[in-house]
Amino acid sequence: MLASIFGLSGPALTPDEVAFFRDSDPAGYILFKRNVATREQLRALTDSLRALHGRDDVPILIDQEGGRVARMQPPEWPAFPPGEAFDRLYVRAPMSAIEAARTNAKAIALTLSEVGITVDCLPLLDVRAPETHPAIGDRALGSEPMQVAALGRAVIEGLRAGGVVGVVKHMPGQGRAVVDSHHALPVVSADDAALAADLAPFQRLADAPMGMTGHIIFEAWDAERCATLSPVVIGDIIRKRIGFDGFLMSDDLDMKALNGAIGNLASACVAAGCDAALNCWGRMDEMVAIANEVGSLTAEGESRLARAMATIGPAPDVAEMAELLAKRDALLQLAA
Repeated sequence: MLASIFGLSGPALTPDEVAFFRDSDPAGYILFKRNVATREQLRALTDSLRALHGRDDVPILIDQEGGRVARMQPPEWPAFPPGEAFDRLYVRAPMSAIEAARTNAKAIALTLSEVGITVDCLPLLDVRAPETHPAIGDRALGSEPMQVAALGRAVIEGLRAGGVVGVVKHMPGQGRAVVDSHHALPVVSADDAALAADLAPFQRLADAPMGMTGHIIFEAWDAERCATLSPVVIGDIIRKRIGFDGFLMSDDLDMKALNGAIGNLASACVAAGCDAALNCWGRMDEMVAIANEVGSLTAEGESRLARAMATIGPAPDVAEMAELLAKRDALLQLAA
C-alpha cells in the first residue's frame, strides 16, 4: 500500500485513474468540490473506489467542516456552521456548546456515510490567537486550549457516532500563523513555554484516530524545516510530547508553503515521520511522481491506519438527520 493519499480529477474515475490507482494502491483518497454533484453520483464514485481495491475499508476523505470549508453544499446537502458558532455558545453555556458540537458532527457524519465517505478532516484543534490569520479565523473552536479540547472531543465523538473517522489538525497547532500556508510559509517565533498552550488540545486528544500536520516553521523546535518535513517536530513533539500514535498524514503538498518537486516533498514528509503524504489535486503527473518516490506504508503506518478505520461502527440511520439538525439549531439559539 502506497504511503500517499490522492485526489481525483472529476466526478467519476477516468480510465487512466483506474489503471494508475489499481497499480499504485494508495493508502486512501480525498474528495473536493469538483468530485461532488449529487448523492447518487457521489455514492457511485465511492463505490467504484472500494471496488477498485476489493475492500470496504479504503479511507475516503473529505474536508466537510462547515462554514466556508464545505465540499458538499446546499441545495443537495445541508449547510453546517463554522467552529466559531460553538465557540460563541461555549462562552454562555459550555455543556450546551459541547452537546451542539457533538450533534452537529454526527449530522455531518450522516451526510458523509450516506454517500460512502468514511473520513472527515475535522476537528481543527488550532487555538485562535489575536494574530491568527483569517485562513483559520472562524474555523477555530476558540482561543482557550481546554475549551478547544472539549469541543474537539465532542466533534470526534459525534463523527464516530455517525460512522466517520475524524482527523485532528493542524498538528502541532496553526493558531499563531500570521500568513496563509496555502500561499506562503508561516514562521512562528514563540518560545517553547508559550507553545505549550498550542499543544494542550492535541495532548487531550492524543488518542484521536488520525491527525494532519501543518506546514509551519516553529523556530523553538526546528528553525529550518516546517512541521510536515521535520523529524524533530514529528518525532519529539507530535509523537512523544503530544503522545499521538494515530495515523498521521501531511497537509496538502501542493500548498505554496512548500517548495520543491512534489515527489521529493512526499518522500521527505514520510522520511520525517508522516505515515502518508497528502496530494489533493488529482494531477496525474504529480501522482506518478509521488508513486515513484514515496514507497509503501510502514508496518506501523498500516497498523495505525487499520486501527483508525476499525473505529467505524455499524451503518447509522440517516432518518435521524432532521432531528439532529433541529436539536443543534435549538442549542445554538442560546448564543443569539
